[in-house]
Amino acid sequence: MSTYRAPLADMTFVLHELAGLGQVAALPGFEDATPDTVAAILEEASKFATDVLDPLNRPGDQQGSVLQADGSVKTPVGFKDAYTQYAQNGWNGLTKDPEFGGQGLPQLVATPVEEMWHAANMAFDLCPLLTQGAIEALELCGSDALKSTFLPKMVAGEWTGTMNLTEPQAGSDLAAVRTRAVPQGDGTYKVFGQKIFITYGDHDYTDNIVHLVLARLPDAPPGVKGISLFVVPKFLVNADGSLGARNDVKTVSLEHKLGIHASPTAVLAYGDGGGATGYLVGEPNRGLEYMFIMMNLARFSVGLEGVGISERAYQRAVAYARERVQGRAVGEAAAAPPILEHPDIRRMLMTMRASVEAMRAIAYVTAAALDNANHHPDAEARKRHQAFAEFMVPIVKGWCTETAQDVTYTGVQVHGGMGFIEETGAAQHYRDARIITIYEGTTGIQANDLLGRKTARDCGAVARAVLGDIRKTASALSAASDVQLHPIGSALSTAADAAEAALAWMLANFQSAPRAAFAGSVPYLKLWGLVTGGWQMGRAALVASAKLASGAGDAAFMHAKIATARFYAQALLPQAAALSGQVTTAGDATLALEAAAF
Repeated sequence: MSTYRAPLADMTFVLHELAGLGQVAALPGFEDATPDTVAAILEEASKFATDVLDPLNRPGDQQGSVLQADGSVKTPVGFKDAYTQYAQNGWNGLTKDPEFGGQGLPQLVATPVEEMWHAANMAFDLCPLLTQGAIEALELCGSDALKSTFLPKMVAGEWTGTMNLTEPQAGSDLAAVRTRAVPQGDGTYKVFGQKIFITYGDHDYTDNIVHLVLARLPDAPPGVKGISLFVVPKFLVNADGSLGARNDVKTVSLEHKLGIHASPTAVLAYGDGGGATGYLVGEPNRGLEYMFIMMNLARFSVGLEGVGISERAYQRAVAYARERVQGRAVGEAAAAPPILEHPDIRRMLMTMRASVEAMRAIAYVTAAALDNANHHPDAEARKRHQAFAEFMVPIVKGWCTETAQDVTYTGVQVHGGMGFIEETGAAQHYRDARIITIYEGTTGIQANDLLGRKTARDCGAVARAVLGDIRKTASALSAASDVQLHPIGSALSTAADAAEAALAWMLANFQSAPRAAFAGSVPYLKLWGLVTGGWQMGRAALVASAKLASGAGDAAFMHAKIATARFYAQALLPQAAALSGQVTTAGDATLALEAAAF
């Protein structure tokens, strides 16, 4: 069995050379994000991921979380202790407001740390992931009373948070939410209803769990405009901050899932004993708006899950390929070399590696944009970075999670028959990764968002601006003195043409043929992921070439960067033309099928 090792060299390269950590650290409030401090944070996070989380991953998958006879939930052996250590080490408050005990560091610094948690033990990190989003929602929308009551404990990791949207009749269609919240006249509400698929809806990590729950007031208008957001804690909180009575929230069952067995996915019943006490967050009927604050951060984090689990699958596949002896490699004299020497194995491993590096790059660059959108002193710059970040978040979420399906699948394939055997660990990554294309909105929902809100709404202005930056990189590659970069520039330019053609088709048909446009929305999203990934790989190659020319940095690392970028450009970017073709033809094909019987 291989051991996870955080790819610190690549993480550091992307942070500094592509995402611009130096520029982000110069933003107001981020002065503590010095290179030495960030390096120390990453080193400590790497140790925690390798020494604590990774060893628990397989046992946790085997044991799973269990609903006890008394209604409590028991997580796998070692998980509670790991969480306690996680919280005591301050990891939960990395980016949070210092007023509530956080460290106030940039999202960009937290991004590689979070990637490590996902890579080492995704089932464990789902709990902190949702707590981060709940904290964000309360920071931005909660009253002073709610903030003072809940945020210090949540930031410290002493209490965790959840997101309660889905109901049996209301999956992604939140207009169908039926959970009720009845005002009590004293500022509190009684909440009644059932929520399903609640990740870490109950567990044994902490004394209290702070549920953020969507519900309807008695006089609420129908549809999504009538949804409000409530804090419903597992235990009520006394005026002095101590825990009071158990709230009327009960775990009905835990789901039996394909993967992430260590993560308890609960069905929660609210109000079976007379009503669960809840507290309104912000204004009535604006709950969906507030929840999307939490969800947007969660979507970015789920995209990072795709990066992390893909990195872990790649590392495991490489380790196996180095050790497994099988057959005779084409063109090699050795009778029984490790399978790493077989051309097709190398192709698969390079595909995995290049995909992971591209995903990592677009995620980190998006994190930097989020920091600039929130902290840049210039209003126009904030607006520009916000627009770019909003355009990229559905791509990070949708493309990284879809690509993780391919990477973890390929990891199983590299193992051959042993990949189908659980003991190798490759199958667990494949199973665990499957949920992330569904979490926080399916790939189709992300694609609809990218097309409708992020492309059509501004008539493609942001998309064209991104294409302009991509073309600048392609031109720099093609004009470089280093001839190794020329094929990368050519491939990136051709891929940009494919993206531009798809963009033009979408804008021309969005109003007149919306069903045809949305039928091509997923290929459209995948196209943007592939091309923006190629853009960042091209930027990385330019930096690596410049460093080689000046004698700076690790020469072997820089040569590998260029080689991986060339592989991405020449082996993966050609798919852009096919995806663009799917965008422009998928609508016609789908509409033709409407006449067919299913």
